[in-house]
Amino acid sequence: MKFLQLSVLPFLIVILSLNGATLAHPYGDFLHCLSLRISNSSTISKVIYTQNNPSYSSVLNASIHNNRFSTPTTPKPYAIITPRKTSHVQSTIYCSKNHGFQLRIRSGGHDVEGVSYVSQVPFVILDLVNFRDVNVDTKNEVAWVQSGATTGELYYGIASKTQTLGFPAGICHTIGIGGHLSGGGFGVLGRKYGLAIDHVIDAKLVDANGRVLRRKSMGEDLFWAIRGGGGNTFGVVLAWKVKLVPVPPVVTVFTVNKNLEQNATKIFHRWQYIAHKLPKDLFTTVWVMKVNSSQVGKKTVQAGFRGMFLGGVDELLPLIQHEFPELGLAKENCTQMSWVQSILYFGGLPIQTVDILLNRHALPVSSLKAKTDFVREPMSETGIEGFMNMFLEEEADFAITMIEAFGGRMDEIRENELPYPHRAGILFESSYFVQWTNEADAGLCINWIRRLYSYMASYASKSPREAYYNYKDLDLGTNNIIGYTSYEQASVWGLKYFKNNFKRLVQIKTKVDPMNFFRNEQSIPPL
Repeated sequence: MKFLQLSVLPFLIVILSLNGATLAHPYGDFLHCLSLRISNSSTISKVIYTQNNPSYSSVLNASIHNNRFSTPTTPKPYAIITPRKTSHVQSTIYCSKNHGFQLRIRSGGHDVEGVSYVSQVPFVILDLVNFRDVNVDTKNEVAWVQSGATTGELYYGIASKTQTLGFPAGICHTIGIGGHLSGGGFGVLGRKYGLAIDHVIDAKLVDANGRVLRRKSMGEDLFWAIRGGGGNTFGVVLAWKVKLVPVPPVVTVFTVNKNLEQNATKIFHRWQYIAHKLPKDLFTTVWVMKVNSSQVGKKTVQAGFRGMFLGGVDELLPLIQHEFPELGLAKENCTQMSWVQSILYFGGLPIQTVDILLNRHALPVSSLKAKTDFVREPMSETGIEGFMNMFLEEEADFAITMIEAFGGRMDEIRENELPYPHRAGILFESSYFVQWTNEADAGLCINWIRRLYSYMASYASKSPREAYYNYKDLDLGTNNIIGYTSYEQASVWGLKYFKNNFKRLVQIKTKVDPMNFFRNEQSIPPL
């Protein structure tokens, strides 16, 4: 075959002129490879963005929700590929493999450690922003959702067709479905129905060899692994088939705020013993943060007790008053609404405008660091007091901990049913976040959350200290980005996320991607 066939030459000229690149650049061979495989000039200009393209920065930043990884010194991809069809994904995998580029896959940008769009070695991003179709089938109570869609777009698609079906995923509507389902997906329906991944019944995946696989052709081992075993590990999941769940036309939400002066410590101490035993129809969470005190110029710590009940307020009130009278829940604390409006309520959005679920930029963007714990034994009052007092420190001005009750359906699913193992016996999950707007404060804020995490070591689960993969934390350990990563090295972080399921994940990875093409700092390594 000649170096350039005449039929390909016009398209190559287009890509080079549109992107300001030449074959003399390190990525020239990669671009040449892609141009040979994507044979339409108008398509190429909308699929491949290199660093000299005027749209490069806007495409790169469009779905970055953590400014910590959007600085001038953050490593940038040589190119961003925004595929419009499956063959573009296959071509990107082929050319990345053949020309030595690491491939990072992103579906939404809510990656708290940025590993889906940052690498320390030459890399390209495969951005699934154009794979965002949502097809809801209310008759069969299922939906196909592409990985680049957000949870909000899925919720909107369901709610636009029915008020009596929902999906048990997270409350933040701007999360990409691809990443969310790759790691678990816990939300306000979790005690009733379990995780988002518990309701995935099929998927469409492109593997390291470019094969397009569905559940039947990929086999049950690989299908098990992609439902919670982490993204950028086993292949590119383009779409997921999910089973929808019944919800009542009306649910009831509530918020009761208690600060330190209003016995927040004692009420939270009591909540720990009750929340996981409540009926499955009732989900409760506690949000801890610093707020202004009633005394001018002073600060206090607030515990916001929030809940969602799959039913009406007249049924909820006697239930809470009987099981948890210490909360002092009153009718004025409660609001009845549809299930989809409850997503907006917990996301801090106006509940009247459901269309906001389609707005990927409705939430402010800042810099943040996150960590997680799972708690199996109640904390002492003294322990809770010490925890809450840490929020009075200066570095915690923009910190929050979200504490979500488990139990219910989560207690009924076996630990090895799917890669996500944090099931029976967990009282609650704690997700710690600290934010900052001035980069000069980054070190202080990150140090604060590490101290908070250290403080919680006495109260969190042990051997291993469990963590939630969807809030990745590179403090737990990392793979070697260049070269081999041993099972022992990866198990330092892997056992925290996956417990005994980690070994099976490694075995599956060894079978389906032995050369470790799909990889990042915390992807499953092959043996």
